[in-house]
Amino acid sequence: MIHAYIEKTIQYLSSAEALKSIEQDPYWPKWNTPWWHMLLLHEMELTKNIPAVAISKMVEILKTYYLPTFPITSDELPVGADPCRKIACFCAVGGIYQVLFAYGVDVDQELPWMRPWFFRYQLPDGGLNCDEKAYIKQHPKSSIISTLPCLEAVLFCCKRKLLPEEIAFLDKGANYLLKQRLFRKVSTGEVIREDWQEIRFPRFYEYDFLRGFYFLVKWRDLGLGKFFIPDELVEEVEALVARQMTAEGIQLRRYHLCDKRSYNPAPDGTWGWGEASEFDLLKAVSFNGSICLPLTKKWNEVKPKTALVTKAYEITYKNPLKLNIGDVVKIEKRESDPDFLGWVYCSDSRGIRGWISERYLNEDSSSDAAMSMVIKNYDATELTVAPNEKVKIYYEEFGWAWSKNALGAKGWIPKKNLQVL
Repeated sequence: MIHAYIEKTIQYLSSAEALKSIEQDPYWPKWNTPWWHMLLLHEMELTKNIPAVAISKMVEILKTYYLPTFPITSDELPVGADPCRKIACFCAVGGIYQVLFAYGVDVDQELPWMRPWFFRYQLPDGGLNCDEKAYIKQHPKSSIISTLPCLEAVLFCCKRKLLPEEIAFLDKGANYLLKQRLFRKVSTGEVIREDWQEIRFPRFYEYDFLRGFYFLVKWRDLGLGKFFIPDELVEEVEALVARQMTAEGIQLRRYHLCDKRSYNPAPDGTWGWGEASEFDLLKAVSFNGSICLPLTKKWNEVKPKTALVTKAYEITYKNPLKLNIGDVVKIEKRESDPDFLGWVYCSDSRGIRGWISERYLNEDSSSDAAMSMVIKNYDATELTVAPNEKVKIYYEEFGWAWSKNALGAKGWIPKKNLQVL
């Protein structure tokens, strides 16, 4: 039956009705306009199935429909402009940017106003906020919901090397998420919203812990960020995923749409608030008990991997380096083994020596005697393992895997000594 609903959505997006809807307003009303049909197909990994005519119309309208800025005060809003319809919010822009890019649109060429928005409106805490009032407060706070789609757009929608401005944007955003441990208040550690601990689909612009975790792992694995994901947070994420994991995949507990209201047109051409509507495909993929294969696939990409030890390894350094952000080390030499390039041999202020990944150091000099500051907490502890042991890999650095054995001990193991299962 779901295939019939997919086809129904595709046919709708090809229709004159859909094109007229985009011309009238590319976003409103929720949840049953081309905008939402497109976003759902994208989340289902069916972006290429969106009819070209709908994509072309969306790009055409987005070129001129919205204000080129995000008005902070009423003085910045043109006279007569409907703020609900003419101001694009960050989560909306971040979402449609990803759809268009995945389809094959050169978004930066066609819609050059979009990407600069993300950088221009990033708040000091590292996020963004669709509530303009946040920007005039003495201590402005971001919204995770507003922030994630923008981070995803910058990270996942780029075919070239990331620019320094983009790297800084992503790193600030990553640290913003980490300070809140994905869903907790910085001040108290309390859960911000209970439903953020539930995996939901589709998300559109909404948030859950897995969405934030997926971004963090993908950005970390690119190796450009100055942060690390604590093992404790990874384990908490694993436990939350386990609540909904079945043999078939992630099971959705209940149908959820966060917003039951919509800004709707009236027959006389005016707009006002009313009930939101839904379409068949939306209901078909998100009913209580449905298996969500797209999010199961994403979890499999970023979850800690189980590995089998194929060759024993013995601890080499009995007194390992343990460094904190801000510590200064002396670089004594660099790894020359092609399997482990990227590691540097250092000594700390106490004279303890060991190997550290260059990604943990803020160094510009290639001199072997360079002094460098640590930019991520680091533990050089190794792990002794025997053949046929099973370990859990948290992450990898230049041929080494930070792992945990069956007894709960953690440390580094050469990746070549392991076989991922």
